[in-house]
Amino acid sequence: MEKQKIYVSVANLTCNFYPGPSYEFVLHMDPIKARVFSKLFSQMNRLEASNAFRAHMPFIPYHMDQLNHDLDNRLQKLYALIHEFGDEEAKKFVEQLPFFRKRAYF
Repeated sequence: MEKQKIYVSVANLTCNFYPGPSYEFVLHMDPIKARVFSKLFSQMNRLEASNAFRAHMPFIPYHMDQLNHDLDNRLQKLYALIHEFGDEEAKKFVEQLPFFRKRAYF
C-alpha cells in the first residue's frame, strides 16, 4: 500500500490524514498502520480517566502507581512510532527525549 502523510498531535491525542488546526508531527506511513495511533490514544484516554479518579487517593506515590507506569509505557510506544515513521525533525526531537536510548546490538 502507498504511504500517506499522517498528522499526529501528541498534546491533543489525535491522528488525521489532513492537516488540522494543530499537530506536532508529520509521518509517512501506510494508512492501515495509522490505526495503531488511534488505539494508543484510546488506551491513553482511558488511563487518564482512571488516573483522575486515583489522584484523589494521596497515599499511592507516583513511582508505585501501575496506572502511571502503563501511561508512560504507551507514551514511549507512541514516540517510538513517531521516531520510526517521522521525518528528520521528528527523529531528532524523539532522540533528545530522556527515555530514548539507541541500543547497539552485537
